[in-house]
Amino acid sequence: MWKKITWVIMATMLLASCQPKKPVSQPVRETKVEVEKVIPEDFIPRDLTVTAVGDSLTEGIGDSTDSGGYLPYLEAKLEQEKGIENAVVQNYGVKGTRSDQLLKRLRKQEVASAIKDSDMVIITIGGNDIMKVARRNILNMQYDSFAKEKDSYIARLEKIMDLIRKENPGAALVLIGTYNPFLQWFPEVEELDQIVSDWNEAGKNVIASYPNAFFVGIDDIFTDLQVNLLFDDQFHPNDKGYQLIAERVFETLEEEALPAIAGNSGAAGDEESRE
Repeated sequence: MWKKITWVIMATMLLASCQPKKPVSQPVRETKVEVEKVIPEDFIPRDLTVTAVGDSLTEGIGDSTDSGGYLPYLEAKLEQEKGIENAVVQNYGVKGTRSDQLLKRLRKQEVASAIKDSDMVIITIGGNDIMKVARRNILNMQYDSFAKEKDSYIARLEKIMDLIRKENPGAALVLIGTYNPFLQWFPEVEELDQIVSDWNEAGKNVIASYPNAFFVGIDDIFTDLQVNLLFDDQFHPNDKGYQLIAERVFETLEEEALPAIAGNSGAAGDEESRE
C-alpha cells in the first residue's frame, strides 16, 4: 500500500516537472523615440529678392557687358546656394550719387516699393561724398576738410538706414564700403588711405547699430597695384574688379546675412504677418 502511495506521489512530481513553466511577468520597457521634426531652411528652395541702390558701383560703370557691375556675379553665386531657387535682383544704382541724393531717390515710389518687397537691400554710397570734398580742395587737400564732411555723411547714412527700415523692417541690409580710387595716381599720399579707412569705419559703425545689417569692406581688394582691377578711367572697377567685389559680398552674405534671412523666412513673404 505504501509502495503504491509512494509511486503515485513520485509520478505526480514527475508530471509536474514536465509541465511548461508559466511565464514570469516582466515589466515592459517603453522605448520612447524622440523624433526631431525640424525641416532645414533649405529643404524647399525659395526665391530671394534683392534691391540694390546707390552710386556707380551699383550701376556698374566700367562693366564691359553693361549688365550691372558686381550684381550679375553675385546673382549667379546666390543661385548656386541649395536653399535659393532664383535670385531676383533689381538695380537702382545711378552714377555720381551722393548720400544726400540717395536720400531723395529712396523716397520715389518705384524705389520704395521695390525695397518694401525685398529680402535684402544692398547699398553702395560714400565714394562721391569723398570726391565732392576732394574737388573742392583739389589744390589744398587737408585731412580736416574730409573729417568735417564725414560727420555729415554719418548723419545722412543714418537717415538712409532709417528710411529703408521704415519701408521694410525685416529685410537684411548690406552696406558695401568704398576704396581709394586715387591709389593709382598718388600711391605715396598716405592721407588718402586714411581718409577712406575712416569713412569705411564710420559706415561700419552705423551699420553695427542696426539689427540684421552687415558691412562689406572692399578697400583691400584694390591695394595690389600689380593687378589691374580698374576700368580705363582708372577710377571704376573693371570686370575682374567687380567679380572680386561680388565674391567679397557673397562671403559676407553666406556667413551672416543668408542665415539671418533664412531664420526670418524672408521679408518679402512676411509683409502680411507684420501688419
